[in-house]
Amino acid sequence: MEEKVNIWKTNLMNGLILGLAGIVYSLLVYFLNLSFNKAQGYVFILVQIAVLFFLVKSYRDNYKNGMMTYGEALGASIIICLYYAIIMAIFTYILYTVIDTGLLDKQLAFTEEMMQKKGLPQASIDAGMAMQKKMMTPAFMAPISIFGNMFWGLIISLIVAAFVRKEGNPLADTPTV
Repeated sequence: MEEKVNIWKTNLMNGLILGLAGIVYSLLVYFLNLSFNKAQGYVFILVQIAVLFFLVKSYRDNYKNGMMTYGEALGASIIICLYYAIIMAIFTYILYTVIDTGLLDKQLAFTEEMMQKKGLPQASIDAGMAMQKKMMTPAFMAPISIFGNMFWGLIISLIVAAFVRKEGNPLADTPTV
């Protein structure tokens, strides 16, 4: 008789590991003053894919007897990403309210500078900045980051699940008790 594994409990630690990796990377980017560097975001996507691959593979090998369908891998990966998204939302709130209370002002200035470089009329820049100021609060940004991280988490999970899945002959590959 196969033992039922609680996917939420078994992947909690994996979500914490991915969350910790996200916090460490974010702090590294912050302290190296690369927060407004677009390339660092792409680098973290690659890091996230690699870490998520190893976490889901570990789940497959340790709890699923080395066999996992695409759907099971996708489900485990999405659960890990959900834990990650919640952790990063909490970290985002702490970053903007405790670590650097002036970071929002820096982001607004950067946004305004980008609008000016695009050659937008001043009326458009003023309207855009007024909207940005309303939305760019830690209390608003933290919950919204959950949705953004889950969107990217879903895309990354679709990719990772394709490489982690391992299906075999269920009759020949069933472990004996």
